[in-house]
Amino acid sequence: MSELWKASDIAKATGGTASGDWSVSGVSIDTRSIDKEDLFVPLKDVRDGHDFIEMAMEKGAGGTLSEKDVAGNHVRVDDTLRALRTLGKEGVERSQALRIAVTGSVGKTSVKEALALMFEKFGNTHKSLKSYNNHWGVPLTMARMPQETEFGIFEMGMNHAGELSDLSNLLRPDIALITNVAGAHLAHFDDVTAIADAKAEIIDGLRNNGTLILNADNEHTARIAEKAKGKKIITFGHSDDCDVTIVTSQTHEYGSNTRLRINAQQIDVTLLVPGEHWVSNGAACIAVAYAAGIDLRKAVMALRAVRAEEGRGALHELKIDGKAIKVIDESYNANPTSMAAAINVLGLKAGRRIAVLGDMFELGKDEIAMHAALAGPLEEAGVARVIFTGECMRALKGALPQQMRGTWGRDWEFALDALKEEIEDGDVVLVKGSNGVGLGKLVAALKEESA
Repeated sequence: MSELWKASDIAKATGGTASGDWSVSGVSIDTRSIDKEDLFVPLKDVRDGHDFIEMAMEKGAGGTLSEKDVAGNHVRVDDTLRALRTLGKEGVERSQALRIAVTGSVGKTSVKEALALMFEKFGNTHKSLKSYNNHWGVPLTMARMPQETEFGIFEMGMNHAGELSDLSNLLRPDIALITNVAGAHLAHFDDVTAIADAKAEIIDGLRNNGTLILNADNEHTARIAEKAKGKKIITFGHSDDCDVTIVTSQTHEYGSNTRLRINAQQIDVTLLVPGEHWVSNGAACIAVAYAAGIDLRKAVMALRAVRAEEGRGALHELKIDGKAIKVIDESYNANPTSMAAAINVLGLKAGRRIAVLGDMFELGKDEIAMHAALAGPLEEAGVARVIFTGECMRALKGALPQQMRGTWGRDWEFALDALKEEIEDGDVVLVKGSNGVGLGKLVAALKEESA
């Protein structure tokens, strides 16, 4: 067992009382994925996590935090979420790691994964798992960070004002990256400018000698930069004024080739993930490498290993009812910007193109118009047929030419049946929608049938 926390250190960090002398090798909030010797942290949400302490201990947890008296190894605390935050704070403070925070309306998880892959070539690297980027996900990642970590990569998300300020002040990053600002979570904001202001909150916790990295191609960057006066700013984008300039780029079915200029140095980046958005993502990663002072050519070579994640562009070659098809799995989430980017990737693929599209959530009062506006990118990408699910997707169906209109249905199961009726040998299928639509289940059903 690799020791992560001693009971005495947990108690000291949280202000709690330890039941004895014991240690743990990890931290978990979920009995479904808990590992042996983990510290179980019972949080209160729809259910009270304290109800699962006994189950956690039966599964081999090394100890637990608890607001109540319990049997076995435990640290008694007043508030388990507050204790997790203070444990996370101590987790990063006891390490000399460079702390890198990543946020943005689109692409933050993919960029976080790419950065982690890149920094692993330079030293011990710790990262957020999955999309653990909220009020419990960030402190959980911090509490899990081994003391010997050299590079910590933390994803930060938000859907309300004030959230990023809190998370940034908790982490106190050395480098903060805003990948972009777009119309995600508009149901909770007046407009995209308000979203930009909320993203700019990541500046609040940035260390005095820290670096803010901004996408100069985004129309809201000047506003964010104004809020960051006095901080060191590095920009990436297509303008010659950028610190990391995209000089040329070529995208193709399997990836992209990009030439960057940093100072007077030219760096060529080859990515094996398709899409125009990955040109920007690659430049963002190299901007972080530049800010961190690591070898840029070694960083570029590391990025060649980046691959699309499940639910975020992973490509599956399947056989359904004797027909060979390719499925681009973009089922994890969707907003107008990420939807357009995914459709662009579909347009790069050879073969007849089909899109299975689900509603985009949290878009606010203009959600119908935003769904209908996807007609342009779909036509430009040469998509043959579109299958729709969700009430808002009715608007897109009405905006498309008749020959492109496939079947509309209320759920992923209906969409699955419609897709199986539609596909032909050699088709390429894009599957994308907000996570709540459940299109990930459609992809899983296709993979299971093909196995």
